[in-house]
Amino acid sequence: MIPFNAPAVVGTESDAMRAAMGSGKLCGDGDFSRRCQQWMEQRFSCPKVLLTPSCTASLEMAAILLDIQPGDEVIMPSYTFVSTANAFVLRGATIVFVDVCPDTMNINENLIEAAITERTKAIVPVHYAGVACEMDTIMALAKKYALWVVEDAAQGVMSRYKGRALGSIGHIGCFSFHETKNYTAGGEGGAILINDVSLVERAEIVREKGTNRSQFFRGQVDKYTWRDIGSNYLMSDLQAAYLWAQLEAAEQINQRRLQLWQNYHDALLPLAEQERVVLPYIPADCQQNAHMFYLKLRDHTDRSALIARLKAADILAVFHYIPLHSSPAGQRFGRFHGADHYTQQESERLLRLPLFYNLADEQQQTVINTLYGYLA
Repeated sequence: MIPFNAPAVVGTESDAMRAAMGSGKLCGDGDFSRRCQQWMEQRFSCPKVLLTPSCTASLEMAAILLDIQPGDEVIMPSYTFVSTANAFVLRGATIVFVDVCPDTMNINENLIEAAITERTKAIVPVHYAGVACEMDTIMALAKKYALWVVEDAAQGVMSRYKGRALGSIGHIGCFSFHETKNYTAGGEGGAILINDVSLVERAEIVREKGTNRSQFFRGQVDKYTWRDIGSNYLMSDLQAAYLWAQLEAAEQINQRRLQLWQNYHDALLPLAEQERVVLPYIPADCQQNAHMFYLKLRDHTDRSALIARLKAADILAVFHYIPLHSSPAGQRFGRFHGADHYTQQESERLLRLPLFYNLADEQQQTVINTLYGYLA
């Protein structure tokens, strides 16, 4: 079986984890946590990075930091993972869904302004497949209407928009280190990027159960107390050690994934030129991280038939999100602004192919040959 995904393994993870086990500190904010955070702060030019248990936790922290209240509205695409919406619904917000651009599957930046009301508090662009949303337009709208921007960059680690790292452009950015992502913290994990320095101190408090424990450990206060609402949003240092091994090999992982992505693109381009499939589109201003390679088939029926053909050849390929606005909770907690021209239609014909760091060239060629057996 050729799986759809397998967590990246570079070979040094066990050494790093043994070092963490011998340090005497396995809980959050140990030596490996500090290494990872500093690496990202420097690499992505971010004032403050804090590791979290997941991107979901990072998004929940963002909602708390922005003081999202019942009645507030948050604009985002419907084509995203449930955590993007849940984090804000938990604070009482109403989600306002906006249609996507069919070429990138990212939120259509030209539809956002019409969805803004006096109750709008934030915009949450989701960088699908590690390809950037049109952030200049989104940030300009945020400035015009005094809104917050939270980048859901779960898939965007190592991607850039006009030279700037995804996650470092909005007021807050959220990363995922789940095992399905390019880099993992041993299965789960995330990070929150605080780009607005006015939020840094409170972010540390919210992440430490609402206490100023971080300041205490730095010797800035003689005791720590309950200061604010919060929760336990720390990643264990054992997980951070696994992540550190991956970050040390980040460029190696990135280049291998980009090569695999390019292999798919070059091999399947003739099918795209024959209009049998649609391949991913990367705007000129975007530097992607090869998080995924997808095809768009003619329709849902065509996609289902191809999935079955691949499965018969022991190849697992999967579709992605069921648009949130079509789900029971999406209808309860949100609304779709304007017409759904592309979200539902495009989601029903998109198919993701196996792509992961340890995918062998021979395995990828088997996938390509099987695709041609059905599509050609």
